[in-house]
Amino acid sequence: MLPKRLTLLALAAFVLAGCDTTATKPVQVLTPPEPVAAAPRKIKIGLALGGGAARGFAHIGVIKALESQGIDADIVTGTSAGSVVGALYAAGNSGFALQKMAFDMDEAAISDWALPLFGKSSGVLKGEALQSYVNKAVGGVPLEKLKIPFGVVATDLKNGQPILFQRGNTGMAVRASSAVPGVFQPVAIGGHTYVDGGLVAPVPVRFARDMGADFIIAVNISSQTDTQKAISSMEVIMQTFAIMGQRINQFELKDADVVIQPSLGTMKGNDFASRNQAILAGEQATFAVMAQLKQKLKARREQ
Repeated sequence: MLPKRLTLLALAAFVLAGCDTTATKPVQVLTPPEPVAAAPRKIKIGLALGGGAARGFAHIGVIKALESQGIDADIVTGTSAGSVVGALYAAGNSGFALQKMAFDMDEAAISDWALPLFGKSSGVLKGEALQSYVNKAVGGVPLEKLKIPFGVVATDLKNGQPILFQRGNTGMAVRASSAVPGVFQPVAIGGHTYVDGGLVAPVPVRFARDMGADFIIAVNISSQTDTQKAISSMEVIMQTFAIMGQRINQFELKDADVVIQPSLGTMKGNDFASRNQAILAGEQATFAVMAQLKQKLKARREQ
């Protein structure tokens, strides 16, 4: 009888042990995931390079300074001198490579004097030499095949309307954009005659926007009319363009996110000897606004 009683007690103890409510399983605590910061938005940076003849060497300094801070253009537009530098940059040349090209450039290589026809001429320079120089520098690559999307602004001489070249012969488009009336002969392309783009867009900001730029850096190298003394007929022409350009730029530059204006003082448009000083002025002007530029660029990316 006793063994049977012990067996029943053991069985009861086993059952009670299985029903013990004090034994609990570990509770898994679910924590919310750490918030993931949104990745900066990819924006397209546009670089709008203005006209100004030899003062355009300053564009090279701007590009050098931007590259040193890891800022590369996704879209480039250029007018006149800006179209020359813009084409070489869009072809894949770095700022330092552009500087070397500038130092190696011979002014005579882009100057082809025109003989007056019956005592009359529409320009003292034909512009063919400039066209050849640019095409050789970009390896004969047309506009649409350059490494960076590039637009060249010129003016239709018949109706005064702007044209943005994005396809075709790179050197010819640059030549048309640089054809200052009275200095260079007009350029015939596709049944139209074109002259300097500075007549309609001294700094082609809106065209960079039209090409898809989200953030535009404009480089204004036009001379201040109160610092220039016009003596020769060519200087009078350039002074006239500077006056016109100031008026147009009051509206054009408003659409830029950052405007860089190198301090070029009284440097004239035909002063190729001052190319080194112009490049340095471009660098200095860019670094002067770099903090503001980076702040605005960061804010745009976080929008």
